[in-house]
Amino acid sequence: MRGEPSGEVVVVGGGVVGLTTAVVLAEGGRRVRVWTREPAERTTSAVAGALWWPYRIEPVSLAGEWALQSLAVYEELAARPEETGVRMVEGVHGETRLDSLGPWAARVPGLRAARAGEYPGTGLWARLPLIDMPAHLPWLRERLLRAGGTVEERTVRDLAAVDAPVVVNCTGLGARDLVPDAEVRPVRGQLVVVENPGITTWLTSVDHASAATTYFFPQPGGLVLGGTAEEDVWSLTPDPAVAERIVARCAVFRPEIAQARVLGHRVGLRPARHAVRLERVPLPGGRVLVHHYGHGGAGVTVAWGCARQAAGLVGPAA
Repeated sequence: MRGEPSGEVVVVGGGVVGLTTAVVLAEGGRRVRVWTREPAERTTSAVAGALWWPYRIEPVSLAGEWALQSLAVYEELAARPEETGVRMVEGVHGETRLDSLGPWAARVPGLRAARAGEYPGTGLWARLPLIDMPAHLPWLRERLLRAGGTVEERTVRDLAAVDAPVVVNCTGLGARDLVPDAEVRPVRGQLVVVENPGITTWLTSVDHASAATTYFFPQPGGLVLGGTAEEDVWSLTPDPAVAERIVARCAVFRPEIAQARVLGHRVGLRPARHAVRLERVPLPGGRVLVHHYGHGGAGVTVAWGCARQAAGLVGPAA
């Protein structure tokens, strides 16, 4: 690391958290390199259904503020959906009441109780960012490159050995072995993508007593159906029986889904932790390591707010 510019940062991890953090740092004047084991298109982030909503993430008090900061960014990006992959889409969160949510919910524009014709039960209507990750991840990468950053495919086996004055660890589930941090655990999510039969709104319905969740999100590449939340399950192989149950659950709300042509199956492992780890740690020789992982299923939702806090831990450019 001798002779390197004092403002250089290596961000390890090229998913949505790593790329967004790198963008914030680069646009703040840092020289940034992203080291990623695989392209963004093959990360867990690429599998995300990617509806903005603080989902399965702690601490709730901080996550709400991170999410609201991100919401403001996504609302701006939604003005250019073809470029950014972000659209504002209407839908209903079933089995959800406003008084069951944190203080952040009062600051979400237009959030209200669902009407009888909008959902068969208790729910919340909202117009929220829905992010098409196959478009958004490449856009983030290009924004980073325009800001002077670089992306390199490299495998890191020792964070302390990364040759840079500042290292930001955005490795998600990889932090379990790399840090190592046994508190990082997979929560398996399986999705089915079908040809959209004309559905323009999203829907979620949560059974809090089950690892199964029900949702559908109209994305440009098809209607994304979900899903599962299986803790400590590592398999990336789609289960045909699970896929059938996902389609059946979604068809309860929109019967036309049952006949929709299946386009593909996706499986991702959410990097869950009891709480997001955002922490600055000193390294030998005056270098700095910033841990930034453990976002569970809400990485897209909190990406910009979390990235700003991580950049604050890195400190200003020299």
